[in-house]
Amino acid sequence: MNNGRFAISLHILVLLDKAKGELLSSDYMAGSININPVLVRKELVNLREHGFVLSKEGKNGGSTLAKTANKITLGSLYQSVKGNYLLGNHKNDPNPLCEVGRDINRHLNDLYDETEKRLIDELNKQTLADFSNRFA
Repeated sequence: MNNGRFAISLHILVLLDKAKGELLSSDYMAGSININPVLVRKELVNLREHGFVLSKEGKNGGSTLAKTANKITLGSLYQSVKGNYLLGNHKNDPNPLCEVGRDINRHLNDLYDETEKRLIDELNKQTLADFSNRFA
């Protein structure tokens, strides 16, 4: 999850919350985030699939929140965009004859799972509304 999808998706959701039901275009959101609108549209597809946004296509189309900001936790958003472990992946197969090598991946996975659970628990204590209220 070191790829910025959480930050982009959270930015999109804050913009939609601030729009108070007005449809926002991907071009508008891309201008705020300073990224290509194609990347915004890609994240909007994911956000729509996870029930965070509604989208209307066409000339007067755009996106809006599918539910109120106080019903969206940052933990649920994180889980919708997370890819690999936050701490990275082990990319090799250690030596199975080594005392450490034969069990390192299992212990790393346990560590990653525990750490990610704590992160999600903390993020679940905050809603989109809590985060959005930090902005004027």
